Amino acid sequence: MILLLLIMSVAAALLPAVLFWMNLRLYGEPPPATGPNLPAVSILIPARNEAAVIDAAVTNALLSRGVDIEVVIMDDGSTDGTDAIVLALAAADPRVRLERAPALPTGWNGKQHACWALAQAAHNPTLCFVDADVTLGPDCVARMAQFLEAGDNALVSGFPLQVTETPLEWLLLPLIHFVLLGFLPLAQMRKSTDPAFAAGCGQFLMARKEAYFATGGHSEIKLTMHDGLRLPRLFRAAGHRTDLADITNLASCRMYTTASQVWSGLAKNATEGLAARSRIVPVTLLLLLGQVFPFIALLILLPSLALLVAFAGAITISYSAVLVFGLIVLGVTAAWLPRGLGVRRFRQDWRSALLHPVGILMLLAIQWYSLVRKMRGGPVSWRGRAYTGD
Repeated sequence: MILLLLIMSVAAALLPAVLFWMNLRLYGEPPPATGPNLPAVSILIPARNEAAVIDAAVTNALLSRGVDIEVVIMDDGSTDGTDAIVLALAAADPRVRLERAPALPTGWNGKQHACWALAQAAHNPTLCFVDADVTLGPDCVARMAQFLEAGDNALVSGFPLQVTETPLEWLLLPLIHFVLLGFLPLAQMRKSTDPAFAAGCGQFLMARKEAYFATGGHSEIKLTMHDGLRLPRLFRAAGHRTDLADITNLASCRMYTTASQVWSGLAKNATEGLAARSRIVPVTLLLLLGQVFPFIALLILLPSLALLVAFAGAITISYSAVLVFGLIVLGVTAAWLPRGLGVRRFRQDWRSALLHPVGILMLLAIQWYSLVRKMRGGPVSWRGRAYTGD
């Protein structure tokens, strides 16, 4: 029974490890922008009480080169002086514009409503939705705009460098890349427009304006907390291509700053991803079996094998014991491989990789908490608003 469980565990660990390694070759940076005639881009920033970060977000966006831009900020009822900061920036640079979001209608999520209003206010043919806590590098927008044009895509997205400082940040946020590249076949994603292969990052989404309005854009995903997933899915359902690029070296984001923010932030949209009722059980079993069980087996069985060697002698060790030992080592190695690659490629905290099984257990706890809360009808609170829908 233990041998069978170990074999299943190794298989569950090898699946994401192999796919992660294969995807790393496909998930590359967008190439340097070389075309002189890229369509102008509207950088669109929804902002609700972002006084701490909005100056840096806008200032760095204005440093974008290689493409004509405007920077439009939608102030969504801020009470912390966000609008005053933006007005000062607009007075110094005509490319900056402050818009004020209309009152939030019933049945809308605040961010999606602000993004929909931003799209309507944009003047340029390419829309680039960027969260207020994202710092853009000078080449990011142009390179992603060229990536959008060259790939015949209607929407592209990228995952910025995730800045992590507190323990729950560096423990959990690097798992974004593990889940993305360990379970999404990028080659298949690029061969089709199947919505099942939709993926994106809500921190940075760039779309062709014409396609955005043809699909309904954010107005078709009004209540979602997860436009990074839902918007690419919407585009693909309409027959458009979407793609992903690695912008680790082109942009950065400090998504959360406290443990409570990490928990609430990851839980708010969990039921639209891993914690969906249709997938949470198989996902839990797969992650426990492949990413946690090998380490438990290592802690439990290796001392027993060491005692066996000490008292019985290496010559008398059975074939089964050697096989068990080999499977444990293979399982642990397979589970750790993607995390080690991620530390190097995406500049992640090495402690997150070292404590990988702990991070997986914490991630699963958040998924189940989110699902139970939804089943009980509990509201999701974010940015001072409570939502009860998806």
